[in-house]
Amino acid sequence: MTETSAATAGTSAELLLDAVSKSYGDNLAVRSISAEVPASKISVIVGPSGCGKSTLLRIISGLDNPTSGQVRFEGDPVDGVPEGLAMVFQDYSRSLYPWMRVDKNVEFPIKHLPAKERAERVRFAIEEVGLTHKEKLYPWQMSGGMQQRVAIARALASHPKLLLMDEPYASVDAQTRADLEDLLMRIQAELGITVLVVTHDIDESVYLADRIIVLSSPPSVVAEVIDVDLPRPRDHIATKTDQRFVEIRSHVTRLLRSKEPAATA
Repeated sequence: MTETSAATAGTSAELLLDAVSKSYGDNLAVRSISAEVPASKISVIVGPSGCGKSTLLRIISGLDNPTSGQVRFEGDPVDGVPEGLAMVFQDYSRSLYPWMRVDKNVEFPIKHLPAKERAERVRFAIEEVGLTHKEKLYPWQMSGGMQQRVAIARALASHPKLLLMDEPYASVDAQTRADLEDLLMRIQAELGITVLVVTHDIDESVYLADRIIVLSSPPSVVAEVIDVDLPRPRDHIATKTDQRFVEIRSHVTRLLRSKEPAATA
């Protein structure tokens, strides 16, 4: 069963995974992963623990090389970190510099730019994530949710075409997670950037995504690609009680719990 959505129909692929496999010695982590990530949409990779989601994200980001297959970003092969890519990690406490105030953390990746442009980008990014008047705080003076907002602001300051997020909300409480999910969708809608999120949370995958790439148990293949036809803007009450949301969530749950081996792409 593959869902079809007018929301993603006709969009071009910003990112293309072509038969990507990764082995560590005799251990095959991911096996022949093929999928398209459409431009200016939110795509989500969801799969069981240990299925190689983070490994796949490292390959997509150019931080690791596939054993076989290829990743293409805007039509060009990924060989090293591509221009126009930014990444937000799960562990915000380790990704921020505790001795730098918020504005300097956000500015750090764009230190090569002229001072005026840096200042404009930092101000813009901090406003986007709702941290105006918090610029002079240190990360250790902030809650976990606020720290993750700083991490998102730092990514936005580089004006990315593609934003990768590796389990970005796994370390925050449920209410903060909901707020940050809504923040991401608002920013994506305003800026039109392409977003790819890795998660193991089924509700999050359905709530955020225009497209869900469901991975099987390891060695992982694509179990199914689902285009999510839920209307936007979305709301944690209205959307999650929508019968369509319940149907898609149930289908993703069945895929992840299936013991049947997925067919290779």
